[in-house]
Amino acid sequence: MTIGLLTSGGDAPGMNAAIRSVTRSAIARGFKVIGIRRGYQGLLEGDMYELGARDVSDILHRGGTMLRTARSKEFATPEGVVKAKKILDSAGIEALIVIGGDGTYRGALDLSREGVKCIGLPGTIDNDIVCTEYTIGFDTAQNTCIEMLDKIKDTEMSHDRCSVVEVMGRNAPHIGVRVAAATGAIDCIIGTDKPNITARLDEICRKIIEQRSKGKSHFELVVCEGAVDDEFTSADIAKYIEKKTGVTSRATVLGHVQRGGSPTCYDRVMALKMGYYAVELLANGYSNRIVATRNDKLVDFDIEEALKMQKGYDEKLHSVSRILSI
Repeated sequence: MTIGLLTSGGDAPGMNAAIRSVTRSAIARGFKVIGIRRGYQGLLEGDMYELGARDVSDILHRGGTMLRTARSKEFATPEGVVKAKKILDSAGIEALIVIGGDGTYRGALDLSREGVKCIGLPGTIDNDIVCTEYTIGFDTAQNTCIEMLDKIKDTEMSHDRCSVVEVMGRNAPHIGVRVAAATGAIDCIIGTDKPNITARLDEICRKIIEQRSKGKSHFELVVCEGAVDDEFTSADIAKYIEKKTGVTSRATVLGHVQRGGSPTCYDRVMALKMGYYAVELLANGYSNRIVATRNDKLVDFDIEEALKMQKGYDEKLHSVSRILSI
């Protein structure tokens, strides 16, 4: 079997570990692996090469993706999908393993409808893929955020400030809620708070005033990026808090630092297991599946079924962390 391998969408720590796992798992079975650079865009341009065991040496500990990644407007069209299928056929690629998020999976679904055997691996720091409890890169990203907040707290304590820290995750609150709990933040503003943002901030301001009267001198508020926009930013939240409470407040947007860095042990191990599992599925005759985790065990779902699922967030943790921040 000849397997194509690509990464698409946002990069995530652990993608390289998954690339290594897929490549060496396939080679160990006597399969051939073709690495496709820059995702679906690179596929349309025929930017691909054979991967050997040595080509994936010394990448386990590196962030980002050695195959690069990109977004492709052309591939989003029916004509682009048909073109991609023809390129795969001409290259002798019989199956495709893709690493990325929901957009990557939708591309794999389109290709599977054209007859391409596809397997998807969940790779995104946002942890927002609905069929899986865990995505490659999430653990590293949340630990990066915790490290950054701990550093910000040193300055915040020294100046008796309130730090408003914006974390990534698009509309998914998973990073924000867990980081707020782990750092003892007073609260976490999530995407669903956006329509009633003023009321939520008034609630938080009352809590700050109350805690300050009891001797607390510094505060942290975590904001998920889905809760703000260009019209009402994290900086605006900091100004609002300062005006209402009298506590000097500063905003920090962590940005893309959260997507980089060496992956944690957990991300590396999960990427290795998922990559091996993906090759195993193909070897056993399965395709058009998404690799996922449920109760810390690897499972797989039909791509179309997976994309229809719904995913909530840990509301209990959100509630408990607020209770403890007194």
